[in-house]
Amino acid sequence: MKLQRKNGLRATALGALAVTGALVLTACGSDDNTSSNGTGAGKATAASNISCEGAKGKLLASGSSAQKNAMDLWVKNYMAACSGVEINYKSSSSGEGIVAFNQGTVGFAGSDSALKPEEVAESKKICKSGQGINLPMVGGPVAIGYNLSGVDDLTLDAPTIAKIFNNKITKWNDPAIVKLNEGKSLPDKAIQAFHRSEDSGTTQNLGKYLGATAKADWPYEAEKKWPAPGGQAASGSSGVAAQVKQVDGAIGYFELSYATSQSIPTVSIDTGAAAPVKATSENASKAIAAAKVKGTGKDLALELDYATKAEGAYPIVLVTYEVVCDSGNKSDTLSTVKSFLTYTASDEGQKVLSDAGYAPIPVEINAKVRETVAGLN
Repeated sequence: MKLQRKNGLRATALGALAVTGALVLTACGSDDNTSSNGTGAGKATAASNISCEGAKGKLLASGSSAQKNAMDLWVKNYMAACSGVEINYKSSSSGEGIVAFNQGTVGFAGSDSALKPEEVAESKKICKSGQGINLPMVGGPVAIGYNLSGVDDLTLDAPTIAKIFNNKITKWNDPAIVKLNEGKSLPDKAIQAFHRSEDSGTTQNLGKYLGATAKADWPYEAEKKWPAPGGQAASGSSGVAAQVKQVDGAIGYFELSYATSQSIPTVSIDTGAAAPVKATSENASKAIAAAKVKGTGKDLALELDYATKAEGAYPIVLVTYEVVCDSGNKSDTLSTVKSFLTYTASDEGQKVLSDAGYAPIPVEINAKVRETVAGLN
């Protein structure tokens, strides 16, 4: 893709934000996907406004697979501009990324959910004079993808999704599904439900949605570990998407880019609004537009409204964070962490997301991210 100069970037990014109500979040991450507009994560162009001052050597990071495509773009553009600096982001899972961060083996971690209190407490052993904080960088809709021969348009609501993943609805022609899809021919076929095998922020965000909207049918705490009985497990969003893609009768959850790149149909959600809502970046933005910072001090964790019934608002959403020490970062990697995250939060870094089918963090929150990054020590 071709990166524009700073003024053009700012105008384009702000214009796009104005159109979408100041917050557009879209499909996050793929282990090997191209982006939804076909640009692909493999192309790198030296960005024009990256400051490499102080950056040096190798910086290791790991975590969320949801932000993998975005991270690939950022890393390649940054390394093209900053000769001699190597950024190595290992796509695993949010849970593994947090563990690595709290063990001190990475300079920052990617996570689809904010640090829990016990994880913050653990981080103080690594952040000698501070603690781990959450910096929102990108987010988007969590799609419910499915594979059902002859059915390319499917609507479900929260209780039905909960019952499917809780092994209470096991056939595609179950009356609850039929009622939500009047006039459509649904086969007498077993549902093959797939979930993440490892700790996952995407799992936790799905759990938050189901807990907020279908508590009677989803009596579990929203944790990164899959809580329900039955179903089949696969590793990473890429693994779940691969299973759904190849198994007729399958259903699973993953960031929208997996569905887009592999032509996997996605479920429209009946939220109680006038019409079912499709999983798109624009529709997710309507749900996330009211996000508020719930973190204290330098922590910028966001509070999302999973139970929204606003017209056209897609409710199953996530925001992906970079987790860093607010103070007490390792001296040998601090300058590189600050330089790289300054780029990812910049107009130019956020514009890369727009070009690749992602979208910027809202201006007001991103301004706080930039200020926090600048003050890391």
